[in-house]
Amino acid sequence: MKIVDLTYMINENMPVFPGSEKPKFENIGVLEKDGFDEKKITIYSHTGTHMDAPRHILADSKGLDDFSPEKFIGKGIVVDARGKSDITLELLSKYETEIEKSDFVLINTGWDRYWGEDRYYRGFPTMTIEAAQWIACKKIKGLGIDAISVDPVDSSALPNHNILLKKEILIIENLKIPEKLHGKEFLFSALPLKVENSDGSPIRAVAILEI
Repeated sequence: MKIVDLTYMINENMPVFPGSEKPKFENIGVLEKDGFDEKKITIYSHTGTHMDAPRHILADSKGLDDFSPEKFIGKGIVVDARGKSDITLELLSKYETEIEKSDFVLINTGWDRYWGEDRYYRGFPTMTIEAAQWIACKKIKGLGIDAISVDPVDSSALPNHNILLKKEILIIENLKIPEKLHGKEFLFSALPLKVENSDGSPIRAVAILEI
């Protein structure tokens, strides 16, 4: 099998959602001095490649810790939305047969090419309400995108978050989705940290392909 990493590196200089603090690393133990290396890490729960739980925006809903590990692993499909200004129902419906057989829908907008640039935070394609409502009716575990959010950064209503999370469809943001996954069958794994009352978590997202 071949494993493709879809995850960004976490470091102190990485892009974060506007208004969030960047990760902080403090050396608690230094090998040469203390005989061991250990770091204190301060990080937001929605840093880097991460997963949103329903609890992120919905009161009295599930956290990531309320789901079994099976929720985070399953068959994946890539939807090619590169060059599109919006992710429409017309686009998604072209993949309906594949989506019906999948657990995770990963949308490749091509926006990951702007990672580390100011442009990454604005103008990225998002689903129309019609498209979000359509995908929310499918029996999938999660939807991922190679942008900072499934809604525009300046959105306060967060319509796509609400539509998906109300159906307990997990949201994965800040993915790296290479073209070599297009048209391929693969197992997608996105295990979060097992944190109590988890509204979200950084993940190590990978695609596993049979050779």
